[in-house]
Amino acid sequence: MKLLITGSLGQVGSCLVKQLSTMDDVEFLALDREELDITNANQVDDLVATFKPDAIINAAAHTAVDRAEEEVELSYAINRDGPSNLAKAANKVGAAILHISTDYVFAGDKDGEYVESDETGPQGVYGKSKLAGELAVAEACERHIILRTAWVFSEHGGNFVKSMLRLVQTRDTLGIVADQFGGPTYAGDIAKALLDIATSIVKGGNTGFGVHHYSGMPHVGWYDFANTIFDEATQQGVLTSAITVNPIATSDYPTQAKRPANSRLNNNKIYIQFGISPSDWKLALKNLKDYAS
Repeated sequence: MKLLITGSLGQVGSCLVKQLSTMDDVEFLALDREELDITNANQVDDLVATFKPDAIINAAAHTAVDRAEEEVELSYAINRDGPSNLAKAANKVGAAILHISTDYVFAGDKDGEYVESDETGPQGVYGKSKLAGELAVAEACERHIILRTAWVFSEHGGNFVKSMLRLVQTRDTLGIVADQFGGPTYAGDIAKALLDIATSIVKGGNTGFGVHHYSGMPHVGWYDFANTIFDEATQQGVLTSAITVNPIATSDYPTQAKRPANSRLNNNKIYIQFGISPSDWKLALKNLKDYAS
């Protein structure tokens, strides 16, 4: 199996490279934005035509949610045009494309979990550009998987877990939003899910193409997520001083971009089609020394 990985230095990309490095039966080419500009259609076409992957996993994205409100053109270039270029190139060589999307394609005002067929309604530039990317990928390549996920964290890059462990070094009190809910998702689990799907499609002939949701369980609020992080950090000796965490409302912590109040994603479809269970985010917090380093 030959795989092309884009966004190789991001959270999911880094985990993909780590896991692929242990797989003997896979040839892979992992590239970051300095090595492949996915917004350059000619560059993408040339590379894909030369490498001829069985599948492309696109882990590249413009994920700075607040900056996206100002960087509109850049957001659409990376989140829509880049995936479109990759999907078109994949289609030319008969490859599948696996593309990561987000809970931000929804308005976040539904009661209960979002399923794949629910009406979208992104509230900001980030979500709108990611939805545009979904549509572009689906239009350009029939053999596509769009994997919507949420609240991604890992030992790499910037994320909520690493921010909490950093802030606690200089503060003894934190206010954390308590009225937004979702499923924290470990990037390593996303990477494994993508590789399992790619293998199932390329080697097993699975035709479960389309949109799938994949996120962590159990669902939780940011406030409770933070408390779990600090409890684990204390038990593991990463946190040695007391921290007071106060619940606050979204309105008490204004941001440039609106966040979905409800990011709960239903994971049933991906389990039925590919046998993939939700990310166990609590298990992924058992090695917090790796996040604090």
